Amino acid sequence: MKPPLPVFRSPLRGPWLTSVFGLVLLIVLPIVILTGLLSYIAYGPQFGQAIPAHVGWLRLPGFSWPTRPSWLYRLTQGLHVGLGLIIIPVVLAKLWSVIPKLFDWPPARSIAQLLERLSLLMLVGGLLFEIVTGVLNIQYDYIFGFSFYDGHYFGAWVFITGFLMHIALKIPRMRTGLRSLSLREVLRTNISDTKPQPPDPDGLAPEDPAEPTMSRRGVLGLVGSGVVLMTVLTVGQTLGGPARGAALLLPRGRPGPGGSDFPVNKTAAVAGITPEAVGANWRLTLRGGPSELVLDRAALAALPQRTARLPIACVEGWSTVQTWTGVPLGELARMAGVPAPRSAFVASLQRGGAFGVATLQANQISDPDALLALRVNGADLPLDHGYPARIIVPALPGVHNTKWVTAIDFATG
Repeated sequence: MKPPLPVFRSPLRGPWLTSVFGLVLLIVLPIVILTGLLSYIAYGPQFGQAIPAHVGWLRLPGFSWPTRPSWLYRLTQGLHVGLGLIIIPVVLAKLWSVIPKLFDWPPARSIAQLLERLSLLMLVGGLLFEIVTGVLNIQYDYIFGFSFYDGHYFGAWVFITGFLMHIALKIPRMRTGLRSLSLREVLRTNISDTKPQPPDPDGLAPEDPAEPTMSRRGVLGLVGSGVVLMTVLTVGQTLGGPARGAALLLPRGRPGPGGSDFPVNKTAAVAGITPEAVGANWRLTLRGGPSELVLDRAALAALPQRTARLPIACVEGWSTVQTWTGVPLGELARMAGVPAPRSAFVASLQRGGAFGVATLQANQISDPDALLALRVNGADLPLDHGYPARIIVPALPGVHNTKWVTAIDFATG
């Protein structure tokens, strides 16, 4: 028995509009997917510090994440988060255009239709899960009852599978849909001259269309305006500077002292850093050579210093560029008796929570601008930004630029 189904009568629905939105997503979503997977690789799965650490056969091919260009992670993660937010109006418009398909009855009349419905379920469900959890994660502080990183990674693969299946099944139909109307004519057509498309095999065009209340040109303008608005509300988090003030969708990272353009993702108070821990008794321990080397901050400040202007970028999409001064990590490795380390294990004073330690790979230690920073913008590091010393490495994800460093273990194997 066929259940009572809603009636969709908008004369704007049809193969052309659905195909236009589909084409936009076909161009943009692969960029979002690729940059998201690159972010996972940048976190260093070979060191077990990418989350989730154990992904079975979903493990990505690993490679040494480069330090050049220094803005690489700023670009890739800015694109991932920024485009993921910007395309929300297109995703909603695409869902609106195909909603009649969600009420097809019976759900599957053939194997091909069953595969199509399965791909649609994985695509829509996976995409909505990624968008909703992604937006909530950058706005709020871990409100989920599960690991966001685990959920986002595995949810991404559900979405990717559905996306690839849907492309294989729908590319021929999308090509036909794009040819069903002329873009030039659509842009010239007002409401009174807007006509419904004839019924199509996919059932996107209504059988009994109502009178139009908007032209297809108006729909494109409405969705395009939504994209522009989302861009204005988002792009400042990556660009920084004056544009950051317009980024109302700014992640939960808080502005720096005095409203400076240097967000704080984890404060010293949240990390459990006490004044006593970073006071006169603070020491940095270097290991890996024949014996431990222990240095206080005065000894570090007396070493030859290097200054570099480098970006720091967060997985949540925000980034900033600051001028850092400190001791090159390569020099610290030589002082520790490990002139050519394969890796370095960095430990923080942080008490509890994720990312209190990090492992750096060989090229991240040897880069001339990889520093144990003591100062930023000509002044000692503020406590919330890692005083007495923090790591800063070109193109390294922000959480691995460890703050409140207390020990570095250099390894040759």
